Amino acid sequence: MVTTREDIIGALKTVYDPEIPVNIWDLGLVYDIAITDKEVVVTMTFTSPTCPLMEEMLAQIKNAVIAVAQGTPVRVELVWDPPWNLSMMSDAARVELDLTEGGW
Repeated sequence: MVTTREDIIGALKTVYDPEIPVNIWDLGLVYDIAITDKEVVVTMTFTSPTCPLMEEMLAQIKNAVIAVAQGTPVRVELVWDPPWNLSMMSDAARVELDLTEGGW
């Protein structure tokens, strides 16, 4: 069985920002998911480069993806360009954080 993009997204949706009650996928922190027969690469960012729990969260993200990657090596690539902003959040995240109708 092959790991799909939907499998990876499902795994990413189980990881929540510790300060915001929204998962990292809906926050728009994940920029790309690349799946090959050699590895799964998740390219992502954080809301701030000074996040005190960055290392812990990166480990949680990698472990969540490993759980669905069916033995394929997983790499999480952290990038800062483009910088994250509120417009990257899903509509569901905006509703959860009450950032609708001009609230952001």
